[in-house]
Amino acid sequence: MDLSELRFVGVGLQRPECVVATSDGTLHVSDWRGGVTRIAADRTQTTVIGRHEAALRPNGIAVDVDGSYLIAHLGDDTGGVFRLHPDGRVEAVVDEVDGRPLPPTNFVHFGPDGRVWVTVSTRRRPRQSAYRSDVADGFIVQLADGVATIVADDLGYTNEARVDPTEQYLYVNETFARRLSRFPITPTGLGTRETIARFGEGTYPDGLEFDQRGGIWVTSIISNRLLRIDAEGEVECVLADADPAEVEEVERRYVANELTSEDLNAARGTILANISSLAFGGPDRRQVYLGCLGGERLATFRSPYPGPASW
Repeated sequence: MDLSELRFVGVGLQRPECVVATSDGTLHVSDWRGGVTRIAADRTQTTVIGRHEAALRPNGIAVDVDGSYLIAHLGDDTGGVFRLHPDGRVEAVVDEVDGRPLPPTNFVHFGPDGRVWVTVSTRRRPRQSAYRSDVADGFIVQLADGVATIVADDLGYTNEARVDPTEQYLYVNETFARRLSRFPITPTGLGTRETIARFGEGTYPDGLEFDQRGGIWVTSIISNRLLRIDAEGEVECVLADADPAEVEEVERRYVANELTSEDLNAARGTILANISSLAFGGPDRRQVYLGCLGGERLATFRSPYPGPASW
């Protein structure tokens, strides 16, 4: 699609990495100041900042039916999943697994069966030391009946993870392994990993969502690409906004294992600002909203395919 078709919503957002759309027309956006900004259907904004002894750094967020949020805390040294209530109260949901504190935590997702799925990209400090293809120490945590368990390990920078519409698989993006993987969901955890797609030069998969036509949508940080993988496994580039020379330089640094957070922070296109997530919204679920790492608003456009239903 032509970038001129993009429109924008939101004002003064703070690192709106993750966006969730609910059926009442509200957009829920992670806010780096320590909470969540709600953009109502009439585009009025309300921000809830958590009252916590240390500021939360929301990366992925999930909206619960009671109006509270689960927040994946991407702290400098520590992580965890916290519940943010509408009045700003904060409760720890899980901050350790196997007796060890959770590292900076990337994403959190409610499964339809009541389980919560949590991703940790890497155990390394600083996290940028895992921006390379030969590091695979990310993992997935299952939270069930209050018990946190590592159910998949040795992943190449684990990012967004979602249960697919059939409810049989958990799909996950491995950003610096440059692949989309899935795991069969078992009664107690996850089965063996399968590779669904491998991505080439300049594609670093981050955000993940499904449409109702069997397509899988993937955002790529750095190259500002939005991809759709159809039911036959064909990959289509829906949009892209990057300077080819800049992508080439990032690619050179990635291959040389020299990629840094500064490279990610500098990855801005002419219009987009390092897109990182997506959500389908609107009455017909055809309005796509793009979260980003470097902007203060969300890009949006109409999709030919509707996204999944939401509550």
